[in-house]
Amino acid sequence: MLEGWVSNKYACAVNAKHNSHIVIMGNVFKIGRIFFGISIAVLGFLTVYYRDFPYMLVPPKHSWIADLVILAYISGVMLILAGACIVFVKKIRLASLLLGSVLLVIFCFYFIPYEFMVSSNYMHLADWENAEKELALAGGAFVIAGCFSAKNENSINRFLGKMTPLGSILFSIPIISFGILHFLYAKDVADYVPSWVPYRLFWAYLAGAGLLGSGIAIILKIKTKLAATLLGIMIFIWFVILHMPRVVVSPAADLGSEVTSAFIALAYSGIAFVIAGAHNRKMGQI
Repeated sequence: MLEGWVSNKYACAVNAKHNSHIVIMGNVFKIGRIFFGISIAVLGFLTVYYRDFPYMLVPPKHSWIADLVILAYISGVMLILAGACIVFVKKIRLASLLLGSVLLVIFCFYFIPYEFMVSSNYMHLADWENAEKELALAGGAFVIAGCFSAKNENSINRFLGKMTPLGSILFSIPIISFGILHFLYAKDVADYVPSWVPYRLFWAYLAGAGLLGSGIAIILKIKTKLAATLLGIMIFIWFVILHMPRVVVSPAADLGSEVTSAFIALAYSGIAFVIAGAHNRKMGQI
């Protein structure tokens, strides 16, 4: 009888620990979703405010686009709406699918042709950095869409939904690339580390290793929750101690770019947290 009581007590303790873990990862998922939604909305506000696209949303030479200001206004409003839907969980699957699809289309049919036909440095990995930033955001949108389902989806939504399994891969490929760039341009990366932080070059290499390792782990599904959680924490630390101080001291001429960079980092942190928390999320509930 005593043995049974001990066994039941142990089972209750295990269940309590398991339930606590689920709650924690659920909160990680929620935080990540909110980070990503806020970041997308901020990019929309910047697009409207500056009446132009953020530096990574389309290739730099886009003045040829007819009615650029009108298109910027429309795009900015749509980004704000998409971000709000993601934050407040309103039509979140549809909003995320459309966001991811539009960003992926821009990457495939604008950035890639631009790199091969306009840019003379397409063989250099660094020249693809902005394109990969957009690809990572597209992957993040698909990751979020894959965590929700909607009843009575039409054929278009079902078709777009086929991209959701690729979301974490589309996100991880740029993360791996950014890790490689940290090693290739370690001294330049070290210059971004605050001056009060010692051994700046060491941190540049460590960040590169973190990006490279976590990206590979997510793609290969090796300790995904741990890798994604650590990645999200690392990038969020960058957001706090690296990007936000640069926003505060940035001159007006550079403010838009600095805010964009900061909230892209927050978006990446959010995507990583969503990937980490998604493993404990029960699909099909919205």
